[in-house]
Amino acid sequence: MPRMTTSAISALSPLDGRYAAKLAKLRPPMSEQGYMHRRVQVEVAWFIALSDCGFAEFKPLTPGARTYLLGLVKNFTEIDAKAIKTIEKTTNHDVKAVEYWLKSKFEGRPELVAAQEFVHFGCTSEDINNTSHALQLKAGRDLALLPTMDAIIAKLREMAHAFATVSMLSRTHGQTASPTTVGKEIANVVVRLVAAREKIASVKLMGKMNGAVGNYNAHLSAWPEFDWEAFSRKVIETPEPLGLGLTFQPYSIQIEPHDYMAELFDAVARANTILIDWSRDVWGYVSLGYFKQKLRDGEVGSSTMPHKVNPIDFENAEGNLGLANALLRHMSEKLPISRWQRDLTDSTVLRNMGVALGYAVLAYQSLATGLGKLEINEAAIADDLDSSWEVLAEPIQTVMRRFGLPQPYEQLKKFTRGEAMTRELMQGFITGLDLPEAEKQRLLAMTPGSYIGKATELAKRV
Repeated sequence: MPRMTTSAISALSPLDGRYAAKLAKLRPPMSEQGYMHRRVQVEVAWFIALSDCGFAEFKPLTPGARTYLLGLVKNFTEIDAKAIKTIEKTTNHDVKAVEYWLKSKFEGRPELVAAQEFVHFGCTSEDINNTSHALQLKAGRDLALLPTMDAIIAKLREMAHAFATVSMLSRTHGQTASPTTVGKEIANVVVRLVAAREKIASVKLMGKMNGAVGNYNAHLSAWPEFDWEAFSRKVIETPEPLGLGLTFQPYSIQIEPHDYMAELFDAVARANTILIDWSRDVWGYVSLGYFKQKLRDGEVGSSTMPHKVNPIDFENAEGNLGLANALLRHMSEKLPISRWQRDLTDSTVLRNMGVALGYAVLAYQSLATGLGKLEINEAAIADDLDSSWEVLAEPIQTVMRRFGLPQPYEQLKKFTRGEAMTRELMQGFITGLDLPEAEKQRLLAMTPGSYIGKATELAKRV
């Protein structure tokens, strides 16, 4: 087999191959380089904070030293990440490699060299890793996931308002049912998605820095009288860059319990499920001809059928949302489980956080593209309504109930079920009813297109 070079076309994952350009915002925080970057950030924040504890052995760092250290975080590059990987080849331990790399950056700076053993002081690797994961998720959520989802919500809201008055036949169980409007059906999705989005945004990202088994054992062996728990909370909850801007986790084994991760991943999966539902519905509406798709010059829908314009964006979205949810649900079920105080089964799984979120973001982009190509076909929608006068059986029997006419439901069932209804047949039935004339005229004026209840109002409300 010929040897292949690593490139977009030879990448094992399509996220780093075919779809690489679409995930440019997610890659910096969620890649391995992003993971290393966050580890450096945590080590630096802990180190600087330690210098301010009042320990005689570690004097407060000078402003110049602080600026230099924060610069290592701010200006972290791929070259730095590769240097850490080189050290890891010797240590065979990724966190220790970060520690050694950071110490190497102290060379030529006597103040930092003198204090270098306070890098990673009292920490277990998971103190660095769990906080780094939380920082990765924070950036991934804020920079890529939520903005892309917000773009979909904004587009759907725009469509809900634009099509609020466009009457449309409903289909329950795939059969003709009480009419709605196109805007109201889109508004349903907006309301669901906004609620799901709020759940994602509200998950508190947790961090712990309490040592090998969560008891501050090493910390207290060095300074027994110092309030290490309060110090840890301060580092974790102080806003970036001097702190981490996370929520303090006071109880843990060696690892942070990952319950917040499960909550976050479940919340994302729930939003994705809503969008799978919507993708399938839009696919169906395109199939019915309710929506047309804007044509693109040169685009091919089939290698043999020249006429085809496929709803590929919604199909891609559905497929990628499924992939995302498969990973997200596995992580939410697996990550909160750890044998005794620590096992490593979470480590390899956590390296796929970016993959799970990547498929979700990719799907959101496909959806946004697909929504932008849709054009409503009001003529097709109106034709469908005009062929479905049987849907007025519901309001007719309901008004008959109001005025006490005998067996209204049964009369309409016998008259309409399995029969092709027309305007003339339905209006003929209404004319023969013993109803007040004003009510009879109101029913005679009703059409499938006008029988939409509060659909327009509801669509405009979102």
